[in-house]
Amino acid sequence: MLKFNPLTIDSKGVFDKYLGGYNFATCEYSFTSLLIWKNGCDISYTKLDDALIVKKRGFDGKYYFMQPIGYTKESLYDIVSKLREYKNDHDMSYLFGDVEDSFLNDLKELYGDDISYKEDIDNFDYIYDTSKLISLSGKKLHSKKNHYNKFIKTYDYEIRDFSEPGVKDDCIESAKIWYDIKNSDNEYLKYELDGINEIVHNIEKLNLLAIGVYVNDKLSAFTIGEKMNDDTGIIHIEKGFPDINGIYTFINKAFVENYLSDVKYINREQDLGIEGLRKAKKSYHPIVMGKKYIVNL
Repeated sequence: MLKFNPLTIDSKGVFDKYLGGYNFATCEYSFTSLLIWKNGCDISYTKLDDALIVKKRGFDGKYYFMQPIGYTKESLYDIVSKLREYKNDHDMSYLFGDVEDSFLNDLKELYGDDISYKEDIDNFDYIYDTSKLISLSGKKLHSKKNHYNKFIKTYDYEIRDFSEPGVKDDCIESAKIWYDIKNSDNEYLKYELDGINEIVHNIEKLNLLAIGVYVNDKLSAFTIGEKMNDDTGIIHIEKGFPDINGIYTFINKAFVENYLSDVKYINREQDLGIEGLRKAKKSYHPIVMGKKYIVNL
């Protein structure tokens, strides 16, 4: 019987070993993403046939396995057979989630018509051209450029790195205020708040990049991200107070320009089917969506 271990910050060494050799297309396979949602998604892991197996609870409350990390085509059939047995014994609704195209293709090759799958549209990642997020050029982003220009002309602001004194504490305090304003009854916002607190306290260990934007010497927005690989950066957290006009447009451009200008693409994660979030992410005109699938056999 497979025994799963809860994911903690101390699991980083194990995940680094397995994740380091892969260029995953979506944010799900970032250790930081997993750490932020370790409680909200009850994330645990084990090893099977020299592959790393991650078990996760989706936002719909249903458990599934992420695609095995470090499998070979020779070991895949045995891995899937054992995971299917576990799934049946534990009455899981489906076998795999967060599946990317490459793994889906390997499953198709192995199982043919026995595989069933569907696109998990609410969890598609929004992926953008880095240069466009920095320049805000072109007709499609004209309104964003106007918001940015209005912000820099209107406010007395300063960008501070999280390494500077007091910024981490200000970030955590602002995250609590934002949470209270937004909806303290939403359990997943509480999980996100806990995740922010953990990654801020482990920002160096996680090799994260982060800034706060101060308006009139008060923290008004902050962003936390990382380089996922040589081509792609991820924005994990972006929070701002909406009473500051243009704050989101400003911090989006400023963070990418100062920290991620050397990668081609920026992954701003999914919208979770939240209409306001979907509208905001679409307004920056992604060049591609990072597809994810739910898979059963």
